[in-house]
Amino acid sequence: MLFNSYGFIFLYLPIVLLGFFALGRRSHAYAAAWLALASLFFYGYWNPIYVTLLIGSIVANYAFGLAINRAVQAPRAKRGKLTLVGAITANLVLLGYYKYANFFLGAVDPVLGTHFTFRTIILPLGISFFTFTQIAFLVDTYQRKVAEYSFVHYTVFVTYFPHLIAGPVLHHKEMMPQFNNPLNYALNWNNVASGLMLFTLGLVKKTLWADALAPFANGIFDGVQHGGIPTAYEAWAGALTYTLQIYFDFSGYTDMAIGIALLFNIRLPFNFDSPYKAGNIIDFWRRWHMTLSRFLRDYLYIPLGGSRRGPVRRYLNLMLTMVLGGLWHGAGWTFVGWGALHGFYLMVNHLWRACFPHPTQHWLGARLRLVLSGGVTFVAVVVAWVLFRSYDFAHAVVMLKAMFGISSRPISLHAVLHGNLLLIIPASGRDLMKLLVLALAWVWLLPNSMRLKFIDGNFFLMVLQAVVVVGALIFSIDQFGSYSPFLYFQF
Repeated sequence: MLFNSYGFIFLYLPIVLLGFFALGRRSHAYAAAWLALASLFFYGYWNPIYVTLLIGSIVANYAFGLAINRAVQAPRAKRGKLTLVGAITANLVLLGYYKYANFFLGAVDPVLGTHFTFRTIILPLGISFFTFTQIAFLVDTYQRKVAEYSFVHYTVFVTYFPHLIAGPVLHHKEMMPQFNNPLNYALNWNNVASGLMLFTLGLVKKTLWADALAPFANGIFDGVQHGGIPTAYEAWAGALTYTLQIYFDFSGYTDMAIGIALLFNIRLPFNFDSPYKAGNIIDFWRRWHMTLSRFLRDYLYIPLGGSRRGPVRRYLNLMLTMVLGGLWHGAGWTFVGWGALHGFYLMVNHLWRACFPHPTQHWLGARLRLVLSGGVTFVAVVVAWVLFRSYDFAHAVVMLKAMFGISSRPISLHAVLHGNLLLIIPASGRDLMKLLVLALAWVWLLPNSMRLKFIDGNFFLMVLQAVVVVGALIFSIDQFGSYSPFLYFQF
């Protein structure tokens, strides 16, 4: 079930909300159980078979968590660590089978001369997210950061439908106090207003921006896949449209998830902080998919040694973390390459800071330096997205060569303004230019959505804001077209 669907907005969400608060008046346990069952239904609406997989994962990890907790509370730390290692291994094996089995077999087949393959494996929605969420729970349990072990609350924590499919990646300790708070089981109109505003903003990002940009990105990348050689303009157009599409698509999903959760008085962690405004790659990864960056830092980079074992080891840890982060996004060499490229970016950024810890005064003003560094960072991110979006390295090379004028079709002003891109997209370059300018203005000039708040106290402004939100919601719903899943459903 998609957030951007009639069934979700007009049927599922109202029923779940009414049931949650009606039951909350009688029993908080019943309300939490209702939310868990509703979340399982939400997941099973896509494919009921995989509900069994999700429930099995929840039961197994809950049991592992109890066993780890018993071991660390008693003087049996070694048993607790062995249980933790076994539990994490079991989770990674499950994730590896569904997501990476055929990829790894395809990688070793040419080396070993074998022809092994699994049958077609359907990737369960959200398996990366609910696996990482539960691994974080197990590690937190081993570190004695978990204080509450209600099975119903744990089930809600894992399955909570706003975040289940595409995040944010949650920590047990930041969610459990909210499910234990009795005030959260009563309707809060301020949270409803703020939640609807965020949901609407996310829906606008998805329907009016991401879905509008998608045909251009798909047309150009598909054209290259089918043997087309783009002009420099077409290559940059494809790279920029995908860069903006994935931003509006994923940040839109996150806004909607946070907004929906707020309707239930639950606050999910922020996941985006205007990442395309970043002044360097380090800053970019503090702003893009913040909960994944936090997970990779806390549960991979730091356990590998972080920066504690010298600069060389630090750079190797950065590279390994980003390569695995790229592989997490998908079973393909282009994802590995995307992660490695960002690992290289981070290494260069940290090396620059080590060599020039105190920037000297320069003839360029501080603001201009920030603009230039932000521009370089944005171009680097765009280049990396080309690799991420391409079907393989060969197609990525075609796009990058065209972007930088190494090998591209000749270009003319008339073709830019009036020609169909790669003869695939039935729209002129002028239409795309307008779309790109408006989208970039939104990204660079408007404040981050998490800094917007529903005005309380001024009746006139409250009514005006409500009218704007409802109008935007109706307009966005009116734009619903064909089936349009979010991009991160693939990862």
